[in-house]
Amino acid sequence: QFGRTEVIDNTLNPDFVRKFIMDYFFEERENLRFDFYDVDSKSPNLSKHDFLGQMFCTLGEIVGSQGSRLEKSITGIPGKKCGTVIVTAEELSCCRDSVLMQFCANKLDKKDFFGKSDPFLVFHRSNEDGSFTICHKTEVVKNTLNPVWQAFKISVRALCNGDYDRTIKVEVYDWDRDGSHDFIGEFTTSYRELSRGQSQFNVYEVINPKKKGKKKKYINSGTVTLLSFLIETEVSFLDYIKGGTQINFTVAIDFTASNGNPSQPTSLHYMNPYQLNAYGMALKAVGEIIQDYDSDKMFPALGFGARLPPDGRVSHEFALNGNPQNPYCHGIDGVMEAYYRSLKCVQLYGPTNFAPVINHVARYASSVKDGSQYFVLLIITDGVISDMAQTKESIVNVS
Repeated sequence: QFGRTEVIDNTLNPDFVRKFIMDYFFEERENLRFDFYDVDSKSPNLSKHDFLGQMFCTLGEIVGSQGSRLEKSITGIPGKKCGTVIVTAEELSCCRDSVLMQFCANKLDKKDFFGKSDPFLVFHRSNEDGSFTICHKTEVVKNTLNPVWQAFKISVRALCNGDYDRTIKVEVYDWDRDGSHDFIGEFTTSYRELSRGQSQFNVYEVINPKKKGKKKKYINSGTVTLLSFLIETEVSFLDYIKGGTQINFTVAIDFTASNGNPSQPTSLHYMNPYQLNAYGMALKAVGEIIQDYDSDKMFPALGFGARLPPDGRVSHEFALNGNPQNPYCHGIDGVMEAYYRSLKCVQLYGPTNFAPVINHVARYASSVKDGSQYFVLLIITDGVISDMAQTKESIVNVS
């Protein structure tokens, strides 16, 4: 299961808001299956709900349809028409901004016979073919013609796909319990207009086209005002690196007996003079990439689950270079050298305890309070964790 939409109550024609971000590979066939259910309870177990049908397609089929908009029949229940589903796809822009917006309205049309209105807003972004796709719904504010909606956060990609001049249509509805919400009116704007913030430019007349066409004296069905507009930029890992954040890379290697005798070819620690063993390959593959982001190329290298000389005590946190006060190795080649040296002088034992090496790195990480350093612990292991409860606690404590 890749994901689930939100639940829309009491309707045969739902328009789902939730979007799903997927990787698209032109050269691969990416099969998709959409299953539809009528929700009967709050249980996440799909067997507790009524199956309405399913639709099969490929991601390429959606992308390759006119306007990247695929309409296809829902099947899966013999002898029954299950309806149709429309799926659209759009390539995401590289924009990583989000916006926090808040709106209010004034003098909206009264739609309820015994009360005022229960208004909510529905935001749509325009597509390249001129159609609109829903991208956000506000909450319902009960029994008022002058609602103030809660501030909400939405990514700029979802709102306009990074195109600041793309039309955004906002519809105003009066909520009804039976799902047949009453249309109050609509207005259009754009990200560029909204970004002006609270001003006379962001007070919008709510227009009902049917009323406007019938009534000569019709002015509007109320107004909607932007109260606040705050841009939040999502910082990427690369932004931190560019900003000077230092990467601290630590490796911890499993020396438990379950890996097999290092003198035997079947062992993951087999000391083959002609090629790297499984642990050596893993170390080299990850380490050679991450060392480019570590300025001093000095890596603490630890081992766990072995008996150490000279007294044979079991350790779950020992330095591969034999120096507990300074467990640093120079570059991945230095880590590899210390690893092979340790194999020759320790006895593989057990159990497989992760918590000690996690706590080791956590002690160093906790001493850095300004966010200038990022700590990465690579644990290379072959088996089941023996101290799962302690490991979970250590991870939670360091998070």
